[in-house]
Amino acid sequence: MARSIMIQGTMSNAGKSLVTAGLCRVFKQDGYKVAPFKSQNMALNSFITDEGLEMGRAQVMQAEAAGIKPSVLMNPILLKPTNDKGSQVIVNGEVLDNMNAWDYYEFKSKLLPHVQKAYDTLSSENDIIVIEGAGSPAEINLNKGDFVNMGMARLANAPVLLVGDIDRGGVFAQLYGTVMLLPEEDRARIKGFVVNKFRGDKAILDPGLVMIEEKCNIPVLGVLPFTRVDVDDEDGLSERMTHRNTVGKVDIVVVRLPRISNFTDFNIFESFDGVSIRYVNKPVDLKTPDMIILPGTKNTMGDLKWLRESGMEAAILKLASSGTVIFGVCGGYQMLGETISDPGGVEEGGDMRGMGLLPMDTVFEAAKTRTRVNGSFGEISGVLSPLSGIEIEGYEIHMGISKVKNGSSLTSISGREGENASFASDSGNGVNNAGEYKKIEGAFNNNVYGSYVHGIFDNEGVAVAVLEALAGRKGVELDDLKSFDYKEYKEKQYDILADMVRQNMDMKRVYEILGGEK
Repeated sequence: MARSIMIQGTMSNAGKSLVTAGLCRVFKQDGYKVAPFKSQNMALNSFITDEGLEMGRAQVMQAEAAGIKPSVLMNPILLKPTNDKGSQVIVNGEVLDNMNAWDYYEFKSKLLPHVQKAYDTLSSENDIIVIEGAGSPAEINLNKGDFVNMGMARLANAPVLLVGDIDRGGVFAQLYGTVMLLPEEDRARIKGFVVNKFRGDKAILDPGLVMIEEKCNIPVLGVLPFTRVDVDDEDGLSERMTHRNTVGKVDIVVVRLPRISNFTDFNIFESFDGVSIRYVNKPVDLKTPDMIILPGTKNTMGDLKWLRESGMEAAILKLASSGTVIFGVCGGYQMLGETISDPGGVEEGGDMRGMGLLPMDTVFEAAKTRTRVNGSFGEISGVLSPLSGIEIEGYEIHMGISKVKNGSSLTSISGREGENASFASDSGNGVNNAGEYKKIEGAFNNNVYGSYVHGIFDNEGVAVAVLEALAGRKGVELDDLKSFDYKEYKEKQYDILADMVRQNMDMKRVYEILGGEK
């Protein structure tokens, strides 16, 4: 079985995911077969594996850092919030049920065998497992039946590194308070502290480091600097969602929906000089962008109501009427249609008027489409006509079937039907006896475009074609667009992350904690 080490945090967004990814990369570089593991993840950013199973994107990012294919074994339980009090519960990549918080709290002990089996299987296939916790181990009201933090550490017999976020202030209180709230058995598992997101001169911090070591009898194994490493973020706490970029030569706005999901679909645009990608939730902040993106959402109907009530819909419609490019992905794509129907109460029930920008009707069904896809853009018109014929790949993950009218199809998609997948049966769509399908997907109308495919911009040539089209319309030039390879860029970012970890963490001590030296 693999050796294991667990990364826990003093709070959400302390940097557990990034530290886990950094260690995965370091261990990979050192010649070990390593995999990430998080027993339970709560996030709206999800991914579909080659097997058609759903998992959290944080573990996908960490798997990429480890140089291996993502597997639901790395994230056996995924909770996708549907509202403030409930979530869709996904177990081993498949939807189990929708539950409110209390019902899940009472039910979760039944999921422990799934966690144990996933971890044991992953452990039997690797040399090292880097386990990530969730939130804080000192959430004392949630400790009963815990298998996410110290409960998981006990299950895996894993030593723990505790990460604190100094950028928010009070890092010593975070570390000390977390340790003091734990029972003695769990305190003993913490073998080191990591101070994360530090800015400034470390010498000024040293007296505090000495004192926290003395008070807790736990060494500080690293002080990680505040570093902007461009890797996928876990959820809506991402700084991408809050920092305000200046408007670039080409300006892209992503509407920050209340239940936004898979915003990582647009990270690629941040990699180009002269391009701004701004997340906004107020009409006044839209300004005059070159393209507006309506992203995915866990609640299409609820977020469409928010668009109307906030005034965002009216502002977007006004910009669309003047020719601004609008692009919808997944739930955002559904919003752009003429009608949305929910006869079975999958979301909020009843019927809703869509934004009316695409000739399309959507009906929610109980079955969830969950599959990897590949295909190409059809012959499309408007500003983004240069996309015509470009190949794409990605994944679909949505409730609902959208039927496009008037043949205004955006993409032709092929793939394999997942166990719980469902597909439209319009002319040109179909599933053969082998479970393979080919269907018309997405729609366009004037300068409005939409598709169910997550990752549609990541494919080589797609982002470049979009930016060239937007820049050309505006009469500006962007440098070195054609030389960009997104996969190579991401690999370099993981190496930068590993270098940062090596330079600022005592890796010799980390290997000793693991039970062996490198």
